[in-house]
Parts: sequence; structure tokens; C-alpha cells
Amino acid sequence: MSEDSKAATGSGEFQPAGVVKPPVAKALPKRFYKDVAIKEEGGRAAIKLDGKSVRTPGKAPLSVPNKKLAEAIAEEWRAQGDHIDPRTMPLTKLANSAIDGIEGQTEAVVDDIVKHAGTDLLCYRASEPKGLVAEQAKHWDPVIAWAKDALNAPLTLAGGIVHAPQADASLAEIKKRFGEFDAFSLAALHVMTSLTGSALLALAVALKRLTPDEAWAAAHVDEDWQASKWGEDAEAKARRETRRRDFDAAARTLALVDA
Repeated sequence: MSEDSKAATGSGEFQPAGVVKPPVAKALPKRFYKDVAIKEEGGRAAIKLDGKSVRTPGKAPLSVPNKKLAEAIAEEWRAQGDHIDPRTMPLTKLANSAIDGIEGQTEAVVDDIVKHAGTDLLCYRASEPKGLVAEQAKHWDPVIAWAKDALNAPLTLAGGIVHAPQADASLAEIKKRFGEFDAFSLAALHVMTSLTGSALLALAVALKRLTPDEAWAAAHVDEDWQASKWGEDAEAKARRETRRRDFDAAARTLALVDA
């Protein structure tokens, strides 16, 4: 597999939440394979291109926990045209990140996610206007209550952007929950946390307290309220659609790992 084709499917490097590397325009590599297959080996399911192992950017075999996830990734490879477009391969990118950047350092990834819980989106509330206050309460209060009752992790709410320190015991309970997931689930949860600004929303999806659609709507209460009043410009809409695609891929990975 060529270096260009490896680069096309994602860096595989674990990036702390909120750190975004500037895009670099590169010519898309040409498709170099015909057949895409799956082979179970070593207790995992590996992706094969013309019988040869796909390698991550870190040169590890691209193999995942089960056949269902492998098949979904294989479909991304089958769907490529004359060139390989990484923008259409979010599941492959997530798998690369899990293998190259998270396996072997899951504790560091959990710690990074829990940092978000310490400043979780759902804890910072508007004081006005009343319509926005009501929408935040509608979408966020049930999740805060769930964290308290089901996770034993009561969280402190704050007005505006004034920092509200969270109890160490609550963060420890949240950390314990995230610590139960494997590298592939953590890769998905890290993406979902980064995109929503909320570790609670990501965890609620993982534990089936919320659907992905419900979590996405909760993460965009402020944005949707503003758009309902002032409209949404095309550039903002395009950015949101890109983020939603990545969020949906993460949610799908999470579901397939658990399938």
C-alpha cells in the first residue's frame, strides 16, 4: 500500500480535543485495488485489498474487533471511485485513530475526555432570553438528572461562562464509566465529546440514555435557537453538516463495536 494511500485515510494520531490541524490540500491518491475482503485473524477482523493487508498510517494492520465493523469499513473502500477520498471514509479514519493513537494509551484518552466533563457544555446556562433558557432546560436538565441518579455523578451548574469546579467524586464516577470502553469505542467517544463539547452527551449515547439524534440536538440548542431568530448562513450550515457526518460515523462505530 502506497504512502499516499495511507495518508488518505487519516493520520491515526490521537489529537487532544479542540486541537485541529490546518487542512493541507493534496492530490487524492489513485485507487490501486479491485477486491475488498474481510479475514478473521487473531481474534479480530482484518480488511484485505486484493488479498493484502491494509495498513494504518502507523503501519499496523487495519483490523477491528468484529466482522460487522470490518464490513462497514470495507464498504467505504468498495465505494471509492478512481481516487481514494478520505472525506468519504470516516469509519476508516476512526479505526486508524483507535489502532495508532489509542490502543496502549487508553487511560490518557479517558483523562482527556473527563477534562471535558469538568467544563461540560450542559453545566453552563444562559440567564436570558427566556426562550433560550427554556430550551437549555428542556434538553439538558434530564441528562444532568441522569448523571446524578444513574451515574452517581451530581454536577454543579453555572451561569454564563464563569467556571464552576466539579466535585472530584463526580468526575471519578464519570471516569470509571469511560474506563470500561475499549480503544475503538473510546475513539468514537472522543470524537463525539469534541464535536458536542459534552462528555455527558457522548456517554449518554454510549449507555443508550440518548439516541445520537437526541444528543446532537442537545449539543446545538444555542446554535439552533440563534438560527431560529436570525437565520443560518450557508458557510455555517456546511460546517455543521461536516461535523454531523463525523458525529454520525462515531455513533455508528460505537454501535458496531457493541453489536
